[in-house]
Amino acid sequence: MHVVPGLKVLYFGTPVVLVSTRNPDGSANLAPMSSAWWLGDCAMLGLGDSAQTTANLRREGECVLNLPSSAMVDAVDRIALTTGSPEVPAHKLAQGYRHEPDKFRLAGLTPQPSELVAPPRVAQCPVQLECRLVAAHPFGGSPSHATAFQVRVLRAHVAQSLVIPGTSYVDPVGWDPLIMKFCEFFGGGRNVHPSRLAEGWRMPHRGRIGADA
Repeated sequence: MHVVPGLKVLYFGTPVVLVSTRNPDGSANLAPMSSAWWLGDCAMLGLGDSAQTTANLRREGECVLNLPSSAMVDAVDRIALTTGSPEVPAHKLAQGYRHEPDKFRLAGLTPQPSELVAPPRVAQCPVQLECRLVAAHPFGGSPSHATAFQVRVLRAHVAQSLVIPGTSYVDPVGWDPLIMKFCEFFGGGRNVHPSRLAEGWRMPHRGRIGADA
């Protein structure tokens, strides 16, 4: 039997990506997001228009898509309700966001120089994709409050332990990405960590880690 619950959120699950971009003063911004998909050598990123990452990507035309493993969930969650924008939009304030100028420090992560783009990579991430902006499209609603960014992967850095020996392929068994489903963190098919984002969005989940019984 199926029901029609009138879903408020269609967020069935995508990999978490730490997007690094460069701020106007040249400093690095780091933002977790989970609306990304890949086809060929390109990726499509869905970002809200009020995000500092959106402004940086429009201005600079470059980013690094850093894919954390599920073991990195603590670091990702530490910056979940932060923004690189000095002026926090009202709707983000209501969800508990605050301005954080140094997200690498807050997350306990290490910036690593990129080879082809200006924004740094995240040293601890097993997969790091240096990208250049190809196109930007308004997305969702009228007027739109989000943008779909098409980026091209210029260079992919992958931890050697994840590459199948003698090939240029990632081992799908060894690669355990951090997944976000309906604002909750998952890895290896299980809920791995309480989510600040889920709290900010007031997601009513049963059986989640840290939830009331």
